[in-house]
Formats: sequence, structure tokens, C-alpha cells
Amino acid sequence: MAGNKKDPRSLASTFAGYCILVFFALVFLYPFVIQIGNSLKTEAGAAANPLSPIPDPLSFAGYARAFADTDMPLWLGNSLLVTVIVTAGRLLLDSMAGYALARLRFRGRRALFSAIIAVLAVPGVVLFIPKFLVLNQLGIYDSYTALILPVIADAAGVFIMKQFFESIPVSVEEAARIDGAGTFRTFWSVVLPMARPALITLTVISFQGTWNEFPHTLVAVQNPHLFTLPRGLADLVSGSLGKGTQYPLKLGAAVLATIPVAVIFVVFQRYFVRGANEGSDKG
Repeated sequence: MAGNKKDPRSLASTFAGYCILVFFALVFLYPFVIQIGNSLKTEAGAAANPLSPIPDPLSFAGYARAFADTDMPLWLGNSLLVTVIVTAGRLLLDSMAGYALARLRFRGRRALFSAIIAVLAVPGVVLFIPKFLVLNQLGIYDSYTALILPVIADAAGVFIMKQFFESIPVSVEEAARIDGAGTFRTFWSVVLPMARPALITLTVISFQGTWNEFPHTLVAVQNPHLFTLPRGLADLVSGSLGKGTQYPLKLGAAVLATIPVAVIFVVFQRYFVRGANEGSDKG
């Protein structure tokens, strides 16, 4: 029994560590709590005490107004359409490009991969004017195509998939080729199913990034009917509905915009952990 007793210093350090973790967790979560709390207040209550997380009285008027007084349904529909198409496109194109860079041997392969890495270092704001000029020159400016096509593949996704494919033993592909499978068949039927953890990671990153994408929409569209959720919320926060703080309305709309991303992250995180465990068991 004596051997099971912990040193008081060890207990104290553990307790202090948990206290620090809880403190920083509260600091991180407090803005979200404030956001939810103010979205459930009345207009007067939110303006009088915006830093209080407790709504008194409780009111859902902000959420009702988000749908009744704004184009929230339209923004949600546009965001869902663009996000689903872009996420599916990135899963296909990024995985194909990653596999080609990891396994195929062709002239300029290293230079191409270096260029992809270089793209990751370029700030997005630098590309605003060139992107606008290209979209305008191609005649697709202010359209769904302009929202989707320029972001349907990304350098980060290609990098993630390439690194994962390189971790798969080459012997697996050699066995498939002995059985008569070609390059694409080997990729699609053998290698890609093994890349489920990387695909799930890419799905979460792509969905979250596309759903929250704001800078690209600034140079891609100007028609309010093509606004996605971030662009619509930015227009809302800028005061498009008139005077007043309108905290419950604005924060209620922000909460509604956060829910899909949170759900996708929680659901796919579970499958990601399961897929990683399966991969370790096979190894």
C-alpha cells in the first residue's frame, strides 16, 4: 500500500498543471461564451452589459431576426454548395497530385514540388489583384465558377497527401501491379483506401477553410445573391441593416455559422482517431 502513495510534490505539481490548463481553457472559451450569451439577450440587455455571459432576460429574437431580416438562408445555401464542391474537388485532385509526386518519376518532379511548397509561403493578400484580373479576363467574375474554380485544389492538401503516400510501403503497390493493376487502378483501389486518415484530415481542413473563406469572395463576386456566409456576415457587421449595435442579431448569425464546422469537426475527429488506430494495428 505504501508503494501506491504519491509524493506530495508530485501531487502539487499535477494540481498546478491542471489549474494552468483550466485557466487557459477558460481564457480561450470565454469569447465563445460571450458570443452565445449575447446572442440570447435582448437588444437593450446586450448593449448595457455586453461582457456578461448570462442573458437576462433570455431572448431568441436575435436568431429569429437572423432568418427574417437578413439573407441568411441564401448565404447558408451558397456556402454549403461551394464548400461541398470544393471539398470533394480537393479530395480528388489533391490526392491524385500527391500520389503523382510521391510515386511517379517524371522530369521536373522535384521542381514542381518545390513550387508547391513555395506557394504555401506566399501571403494570400498578394494574389488579390492578379486573381481578380484572371477571373475578369476569363469572363467568370461574379459567378459560382469564380467562387469554386480558383480554390478547388490547394498546395497544403497536395503536401499532406504526398507525405502520407510516401509512408505507405512500396511493396503494396508492387503486389497490385503483379496482379495486373495499372497506375490509376493501383492508386484508386489499393493506395487510396489506405489513406483514409489523411483523407479525413484533408476533409476537415478543406471544409473548415472553405466554409470560413472570406478574402477570396472579396475578389470573386460582388452580386449579393452570390454571397457566401462569411461575406454576408461581414456585410451584416458593417452595418447594412442600419443604426444600433444589434449584438443579438450579429452574434446569433455568427453562432449559426459556427455550428456546421463544429459538427463536421467532432464527427470526423472520431473517425480520424479510429482510422489512425487501424493504421497502427496494421503496421
